[in-house]
Formats: sequence, structure tokens, C-alpha cells
Amino acid sequence: MKQSVFMIVILLISLAVGFIIWAQFLPDYLREGGPLVAVLIALLVMLIGFIIERWLTLRVARGKSSVQAFFKKVITLLQDNDFEGAVAACDKQRGSVANILRAGIERYNAVKGDKALPAEKKVAETQRAIEEANALEVPLLERNLIALSTIASIATMVGLLGTTIGMIRAFAATGHRKGGVIDAQQLAVGISEALVNTAGGLITAIVGIVAYNVFVNKVDTFNYTIEEASYEVMQLIKSKESS
Repeated sequence: MKQSVFMIVILLISLAVGFIIWAQFLPDYLREGGPLVAVLIALLVMLIGFIIERWLTLRVARGKSSVQAFFKKVITLLQDNDFEGAVAACDKQRGSVANILRAGIERYNAVKGDKALPAEKKVAETQRAIEEANALEVPLLERNLIALSTIASIATMVGLLGTTIGMIRAFAATGHRKGGVIDAQQLAVGISEALVNTAGGLITAIVGIVAYNVFVNKVDTFNYTIEEASYEVMQLIKSKESS
């Protein structure tokens, strides 16, 4: 599914779910928070959708087995000059690291027998193939991370807006007296609206910030692993060309 289509679909579903939950399933004291509570629920549903999408994507990016075990196997195969075996191991492993290493190994395997190419050119071709594959894989790992932080920020602002509207209603109740007595019901409704929106905004923002930090850490770990694996493969190829 294209990214733009995914964004539109999750937005529409989230809004529909948010207003349905607000109108049909929330207790009265939460429903008194007003329509902005439905927006906060929609933001939370969107957040959960992006969290699930990121979790699935990063799980696929890890590959089918341990990255460390896979990398040791690839290095061993390259040391034995079994380039077809190394490519087959990458195909079996899949994931971001395997895709990047596969591109470099395939390119080197294609040019290593070309006597017309100097060793430096072969190494450069391999490095370029790895960099091109890396440029395709890394954006997939980082996709939708900005959405998590954006939703957390928007939720904070929506919650603050609901708080402000609730307090305006509460203060308005103190200004409209019936027989010199403050309308306690309207005052309570205003305060309840303010607190419900405050709580909803904070909950959504906390979930978004925690999820963003967790996934950023995972992506950083992936990037470090990719750089380390690429460096080791390139050093091995350089040593073969210099010998």
C-alpha cells in the first residue's frame, strides 16, 4: 500500500472510530468532555495504527534469523570465495541488512572476473551498490516516525484547547447567577470538560513520545548494524583485491 493511501485510510478510520466510541461507548462523565474527546480518541487510534505498522516493518527488517548468526555465515562464505552461497544466504535471511549486503556481493561477483577493471574500480562499484541499497532501505526503517511525534504534539495542543474551552465554560457559569447563586451544574460541566481533555491529551502524548523514542532507538540500532556489516564486507573485499 502506498504511503499516501495508508495515511488517508488510517485517518478516516481513526476519525470514524473516535466519534463512534465518543457517541456510543464512553460513560457520561467522559462524554461531557465534548467533541474534542472524539478527536483525541481518533489521534490515539492513529497512534496505535502507526505503532503496529512500525513494529511489523521493523520485525520484517530484522530478517528470519539472528542478524549476528547470519552475518558470521556470510563472512565465512565470502572468505571461502563462495559468492553464490553468500547471495543465497542473503535471499534466505531477507531483511534490511541482507538486502544491502546482497546488492554489494552481487555487484562484486559480477565484476570480479573482469580483467579490464582495476581493483580500485571493482571496490568502488561494490561500495556504490551498497550505498544505493542503503539509500532504499533506510527510509523504510524511518518511515512514519515523524508521524508519531507529530500526533503526540497535536494531542497535547488538542487537549490544551479542550482545557481552555472547559475553563471558559466554567468561568461563564460563575458569571451567570440564578438568584445570586452560581449555576453549580454548569460550573461542574466546564471543569469536567477541561479535566477530561487534559487527561486525554496527556495520555495520547505520552504514548506517542514513548513509542517514538523506542522506535528511534531501534532504527539507530539497525543503522549501526548495517554500517558495521557493510564495513566488514568491504574490508574483506578490499583484502581480496589487494592480495
